[in-house]
Amino acid sequence: MSSSGDDVEEDLTRKQRREQARGERKALEQAEVARAARRTRLTQLGIVAAIVVAIVVVILVTTGGGGKTAVKPGSAPANATVIEIKSLLDGIPQKENVLGNPNAPVTVQYFGDLECPICKEFTLGALPTLIPKFVRTGQVKIEYHSLETATREPEVFKTQQVAAYAAGKQNLAWYFIETFYHEQGEEDSGYVTEKYIQGIASQVPGLNVADWTADRSDPVLANEVTTDAQAANNAGFTGTPSFLIGKTGGKLQPYTPSSLTEPGPFSETLEKLLKT
Repeated sequence: MSSSGDDVEEDLTRKQRREQARGERKALEQAEVARAARRTRLTQLGIVAAIVVAIVVVILVTTGGGGKTAVKPGSAPANATVIEIKSLLDGIPQKENVLGNPNAPVTVQYFGDLECPICKEFTLGALPTLIPKFVRTGQVKIEYHSLETATREPEVFKTQQVAAYAAGKQNLAWYFIETFYHEQGEEDSGYVTEKYIQGIASQVPGLNVADWTADRSDPVLANEVTTDAQAANNAGFTGTPSFLIGKTGGKLQPYTPSSLTEPGPFSETLEKLLKT
């Protein structure tokens, strides 16, 4: 009897061990299935992430945010820019840094940094409407002044701004300024080199490059950049673009437009001044 009981107990023990082993195998199988599922999900997520990265790269490249290269003078984009700027500016009086009739009843002083992308927004946004409406008609003149905000190196800033003012010695500063803004490179990429500046100058119609090169050494132009900075500081300006607007010959007041891409706010302000 005792032996039979021992056998039964031993059978139960073996059965329990088999059940335990079966349970362990099942647990291992379930764990392996779970791991396989996780690997599949991770693989899928990796594929999705790779696709997203690829899309972002394509967007950056196509929008110019992923290492935009300088426009090559003589290329189709450069030629299109020259035509666009000539259409905007040809026939409008220029003298040094001033665009428009010197006797225009209203003056706009525009403080900018040639590397400032927000200035580019204004140049490509509101300005192309304001120039034909107010400047070409002799009602408003715009004076361009320098204020370092986006350019990281002071010497680079002085060099590029003086280059624009040197074009102004031939009354072509605004062609240089507009071309520079149209062909801005990627911010903080160090794109403003001597080659780049020479390329901008080569696209200014009618510019005598030899005279322009000599004029870039004129200390008066470097002093003008310094004077502009002092005027901006006196006006309390810390960013670009910044504006002073008022009746010509009178005290100009700071003006902050609600939009730099839509001409409406500027137009309303200028029209009110012209009526007073």
